[in-house]
Amino acid sequence: MNTTSGPNAPRPTPGAHSTPGAHSTPGGPTAVDTVERIPILDWTMPQLTQWLTDRSFPKFRAGQIFRWIYQRRANTFEQMTDLPKELRAQLDSAFEIFRSTTAAHQHSSDGTEKLLLQLADGGRIECVLLRDGPRRSICVSSQVGCAMGCVFCASGLDGVERNLTRGEILEQMLKLQQLLEPDERLSHIVMMGMGEPLANLPRVLDALEVAKDSDLGLGISPRRITISTVGLPPAIDKLAAADAPYHLAISLHAPNDELRNRLVPVNKNTGIDAILDAADRYFDKTRRRLTFEYVLLGGLNDSVQCARQLVQLLRGRTAMLNVIPYNPVPGLPYETPSPDAVLQFRRNLLDGGINVMFRQRKGDDIQAACGQLRRLREREPQVVGISQLPGSTT
Repeated sequence: MNTTSGPNAPRPTPGAHSTPGAHSTPGGPTAVDTVERIPILDWTMPQLTQWLTDRSFPKFRAGQIFRWIYQRRANTFEQMTDLPKELRAQLDSAFEIFRSTTAAHQHSSDGTEKLLLQLADGGRIECVLLRDGPRRSICVSSQVGCAMGCVFCASGLDGVERNLTRGEILEQMLKLQQLLEPDERLSHIVMMGMGEPLANLPRVLDALEVAKDSDLGLGISPRRITISTVGLPPAIDKLAAADAPYHLAISLHAPNDELRNRLVPVNKNTGIDAILDAADRYFDKTRRRLTFEYVLLGGLNDSVQCARQLVQLLRGRTAMLNVIPYNPVPGLPYETPSPDAVLQFRRNLLDGGINVMFRQRKGDDIQAACGQLRRLREREPQVVGISQLPGSTT
């Protein structure tokens, strides 16, 4: 495993990379070192500029390289045709653009596409492209697994393995971007895939800096980027202190602590009041409208009483409530609410003056809910050529 890709690994040193050569193994013959190429998506502009100047290439080549990767959708250095052949050869020897392989690629009838990516160390993550009219939104993971333990979510059923690197977060964005037609571009990013983004905040923010960079990066407006959290007040305060210009979405899922403790176990360490106070501080600092996410579970949090309690919690806040009918996970005992329950829930919220949107479920036919596809495939060999599921390609 490359030492730059672990959860606590140091940043690569500009100009430093493995060089092939011979070495002697104790009691054995001379062997040749295997060169481990550096993941270029983990590198910053100053690092790449230094690498180039150390090799007598002009500094401006760094900008060309990053624009090829993030804007012109290059997946090899050979495609960067306005770079000298010698530079392309050295880049290919020292770096790699993509380190993951696509273990599964599923297409939904509603235009949603999901990728299951196998990382360099064998870990697997999911990311999703959603098409809605002119919008091309992507949902991106921040961790392998999740430690939050929401009882209805497939992502956290096996706990968390590690944080993703900045490059692994960016790689998801680029691989989803490549699913678009040449005249299409990504419009929105939601950090709402596998994992808790605020538990990996420095790397999430590093990746989003590239995503919003209109000169060298993906050029996505910060107003179209959302960071989702289960509600970690100290981390929300850190996000506010970082002057991050992004929308904050809080996965609430219950209107009272008793029910939320059952559905979102980490709530026992915080409580709804502390989460809402932190959300208010974030709004006061950033003036960005808050979003509260509420997965509607049949017979659990879809009652009239729950709706009325939600009204009391959120009334008076500059916020949007997103209600999402549950996307069933095989093996879990939770159900999608009935159409009548959804309608009654909606009426109570609207009557209470809440700014609410009922989101249409997407990707039901491709296991689009977070973590589902990963769990379906967790016992399969982690190599190219995994057997296909209906609606998927490898």
